[in-house]
Amino acid sequence: MRVGLDGTPMAGPLGGIRRFTEELLGALREEFRQDEYVLMSDQFEPRPRGWARKWWLYGLRQAIRREGIEVFHGTDFAVPYLGGGPSVMTVHDLSPWWMPGEGSRRVRQRAGWLLRWRVPAFVHTPTEAVRREVIERFGWPEERVVSIGLGAGPRFEPVKREGEPYLLHVGTIEGRKNVEVLVEMQRLLRAEGVVMPLYLIGAVREGYRAPAGEGVKELGVVAEAELAGWMGGAAAVLCPSRYEGFGLPVLEAMRCGAPVIASPIAAHREVGADAVLYAGEAAEWAARVKQVRQEGGWGEKGRARAAEFDWRKTARAMRELYERCRDAA
Repeated sequence: MRVGLDGTPMAGPLGGIRRFTEELLGALREEFRQDEYVLMSDQFEPRPRGWARKWWLYGLRQAIRREGIEVFHGTDFAVPYLGGGPSVMTVHDLSPWWMPGEGSRRVRQRAGWLLRWRVPAFVHTPTEAVRREVIERFGWPEERVVSIGLGAGPRFEPVKREGEPYLLHVGTIEGRKNVEVLVEMQRLLRAEGVVMPLYLIGAVREGYRAPAGEGVKELGVVAEAELAGWMGGAAAVLCPSRYEGFGLPVLEAMRCGAPVIASPIAAHREVGADAVLYAGEAAEWAARVKQVRQEGGWGEKGRARAAEFDWRKTARAMRELYERCRDAA
């Protein structure tokens, strides 16, 4: 097969969608060497000219014909608007609709139109939770919405880190990440004599002011190569999001052998199952932190659970979806 993938996330900052695109592309090329997987974007040089600058309407359609693409995979909520041939569109989550103040207005408008008019042949979601949301919100036929889980790259392995114990949060710092509950958790823990710094790794969303508290320190964006060390060395990795489509930090932290405490949202439960501790209010978060300090085995349980997720497994399932898409055209 000759498959085109939207490479636009590769031209952007580090984040979940870029990681998804990079890891999926690498796994597809490794698993299916007889195929050709072509990254396509108007952000690559040479830039489109003339009418082709209207990329999703004209330019991409022309590029698909020129490259002989059989199936196009929109890795970031978009596929050609008209006449682009068979396509799969990944809907990572419905945050642009559930949380419009933080989700991208462009994604909400464009993807909403594509979904309402059923332009892609199939929709891919990273969890069954998001699959159900797409079916219910947009009225899609169940057989055309396919859940395929993600993976954790090989760099996410246990790494011994010397020094004092610490707690860790990884992810963009914005309202839906619910970092406020961790700041309150820190206050409660310190009042009980449990003193560990809480490090926040990730960029702060423009227009959002990160909550501050004693023992809470923002580290900003760290290099991908350093992330596994931070996760593997943590006394616990904390994932308090109000909403996620998958929650890569949960999986990556489990893969690194760190105990994970997460909010009890559907995606977290789907990924973490019984290998993760769940907490809601700040007092419950504090209790869970004390629990992982007293109990052993949570890192090992997480490692066993994480072994069920693999980018090669993702690639094989996605390749089957591409075939279904091509054959249904």
